[in-house]
Amino acid sequence: MSIVRAFRDWITARDIAESEFEDDSSMFDRGQTKVVIGLGNPGRKYAGTRHNMGFMVIDELARRHHAPTSRQRMKSEITEARIGDDRVVLAMPQTYMNESGLALREISRWYKTPPEDILIVVDDLDQPFGQIRLRPKGGAGGHNGLKSIFQQMGTEQIPRLRVGIGRGRGGQVIAHVLSRFSEEEQAELPTVIDQAADSVELWLAQGIIEAMNLVNANTPV
Repeated sequence: MSIVRAFRDWITARDIAESEFEDDSSMFDRGQTKVVIGLGNPGRKYAGTRHNMGFMVIDELARRHHAPTSRQRMKSEITEARIGDDRVVLAMPQTYMNESGLALREISRWYKTPPEDILIVVDDLDQPFGQIRLRPKGGAGGHNGLKSIFQQMGTEQIPRLRVGIGRGRGGQVIAHVLSRFSEEEQAELPTVIDQAADSVELWLAQGIIEAMNLVNANTPV
């Protein structure tokens, strides 16, 4: 919650501005179109699993900003929202994790969005449950969704928000990422998702460097 406190004044100002322009559709098209893509697997079988943390964050952002019902387009469930002055595409690939890049490639080409204006929200085995880290670039760290994206986009210089899901016990990676959260984790999950969504909003408002310094300093190590 320290992330929220650090930006309380900005969030309040943003909410006031949005209420003032609630009925002004022309405001929606101001600014660069940005893309926030949450990674996961489609279908009931995978709903609520650790590997779908990206989907959960996208759902929260869509709820907060009253985005229209998503539609199936470009191999994804896609909706759009106005967040601040930005037109923001909220996307959940329906390709399954290992081919996430096919969806993002189509989305980025359609909206003419460069890599620096894309944010990938992704689960991370190598971080404890609930730890959030924002990065401007870097390798896939063994994550197949990121591998696919970097291959299809031709670059690793795409900002990403990593949300820790823990590694579990026994080294069974596939079983762990496709498992559901423990009872204790379920109790904390809404707060983790809130903080991750807050972090996306900071990236949109402040840019990668300022947002990264605040997010990474204000989440548990």
